[in-house]
Amino acid sequence: QVQLVESGGGLVQAGASLRLSCTASGRTFSRYTMGWFRQAPGKEREFVAGISRTGGSTTYAASVKGRFAISRDAAKNTVSLQMNSLKPEDTAVYYCAAGFEYGTVIRLTTNGYDSWGQGTQVTVSS
Repeated sequence: QVQLVESGGGLVQAGASLRLSCTASGRTFSRYTMGWFRQAPGKEREFVAGISRTGGSTTYAASVKGRFAISRDAAKNTVSLQMNSLKPEDTAVYYCAAGFEYGTVIRLTTNGYDSWGQGTQVTVSS
């Protein structure tokens, strides 16, 4: 497993942008598919975006496609989520997750990931 620490959340108005970052410990970062999930009050944790361990593939939830972009920096052991055109419905705690993979599959469910960050709050006001 890896240790994950998120940063970059905050309170913004609708239409604004935020960039979340997640730093992973250890020297095996390249062996992990990375994902971002979010959980709003009273709702289940849901997939937002994922990137393969090589960085060559990405996938997004339909609700954020075209607005959010995930990227990873192997040299810095970081994965980022650029969030543009934020909406009030994007309000949630955002979690970084890592899943050990031999291939380039991007898992879309929480049980596909075995390491989680502590979460960072994103609040979008209308």
